[in-house]
Amino acid sequence: MTNNYEIMFIIKTTMESEKVKSTIEAMKKIITDGKGKIVETKDMGERKLAYPIKKELSGYYYVLKVEASKEVVAEFDRRASIDENILRHLIIKLDEE
Repeated sequence: MTNNYEIMFIIKTTMESEKVKSTIEAMKKIITDGKGKIVETKDMGERKLAYPIKKELSGYYYVLKVEASKEVVAEFDRRASIDENILRHLIIKLDEE
């Protein structure tokens, strides 16, 4: 059974742009490998953080709207937690319309 989720994550700005792109692709791949579907991708660009996180003062913000099983989202959560390039991530389960 798939649910709709909105996933927001913040990536370090102190990396080369290629590393930023590969991090984003790796995160998307977790969803698609788990037979999830990425409905929408929003690149919100670089923003100043409200407070320093891991000595970083700004981050690249990305929002993914996905349809995926809770197992796939749990795997995303696990991988985002251990990826040192991701400063923060937030997963919101969207209600059925």
